[in-house]
Amino acid sequence: MPSKVYLENKNILVLGGAGFIGSHLCEELVKRGDNVICVDNFVSSDVENIRTLLEYPNFEFVRHNITRHIEYESLPELKRFKVDVAGWQEIYNLACPTAPKDFAKFPVQTATANSVGVIKSLELAKKYKARYLLVSSSAVYGNPSKDGQPVPEDYVGNMNWLGPRACYNEGKRFAEMATLVYRDICKLDAKVARVFSTYGTRMLRHSGRQVVDFIHAAVDNTEITIFGDKKMTMTFCYVKDIVDGLIALMASDVKEPINLGSEKPYTLTAVAETVIRLTNSSSKIAYGDQFAYSNQPTIPDISRAKNELNWFPLVSLEDGLKQAVEYYKATAFLRQPIEGQSYSDVDED
Repeated sequence: MPSKVYLENKNILVLGGAGFIGSHLCEELVKRGDNVICVDNFVSSDVENIRTLLEYPNFEFVRHNITRHIEYESLPELKRFKVDVAGWQEIYNLACPTAPKDFAKFPVQTATANSVGVIKSLELAKKYKARYLLVSSSAVYGNPSKDGQPVPEDYVGNMNWLGPRACYNEGKRFAEMATLVYRDICKLDAKVARVFSTYGTRMLRHSGRQVVDFIHAAVDNTEITIFGDKKMTMTFCYVKDIVDGLIALMASDVKEPINLGSEKPYTLTAVAETVIRLTNSSSKIAYGDQFAYSNQPTIPDISRAKNELNWFPLVSLEDGLKQAVEYYKATAFLRQPIEGQSYSDVDED
């Protein structure tokens, strides 16, 4: 391993950094003054998410598929960060197609990102003795318990490992297992965040995440379709809260997987009605069949996050939706759907 040198700021590698959560994470780390190298191949992300970050001297983008070999030390654009001698201090791994509709489009990419890509990133963390954080998902719990109680981290789940979501759900379970094996056997400072349903700015349309489609339909005064019945409930955590949780977890001594999400459920009908009110829309609400690739909604038990990270969501659903509405109004001209384009990067139950 290269010898360590003094760096005023940390070198932080964010895999999947151009996606929904990843881009917000990069932005927060850049503004804190760290050197941030964002890696993405745009299979499940958008260059618009990081365009403003390209102006910062402590930010660099590398287009790369994490399942393939790369020598970061030899890249000329990273010379100013002294990666060849200083290496990495932290690695966040968010690289995986995760929108519900992506599982049918990119099953091989999803499976290999959660296996080959995770192993390669863990080997990199091992080489440089970097702190490592795997961004996993509530999908590892499979279907929630029938009593509807919040799901703690020790719930073993009810998983269909051969179903239409297996490339993602079972892939994330493998990714967690690999991360904890490296933690225990290689003495790696590795952590696992299980992220629950997240919303906010930079989600892309037609991905299977209903909130962003609610907003666009409401702004256009067209029908809002809820894929489920009137009683269907979900939790919604604003992306800034999730990013704060990820950063707190990386800095902590927590060793076990930890839930990050909102513990307050809302019906999708109530969310759609709020969006209609915030946009002064004339849209009506309709109901359709649930996506074949969607999970049953789960509610997280975030006691561990509260107790060990002093973390809990701060942004109310009303305030978060207001910010999302204003963002999508302002960027509508940039967000025209492209045929064959995939989407951003957090699971929605």
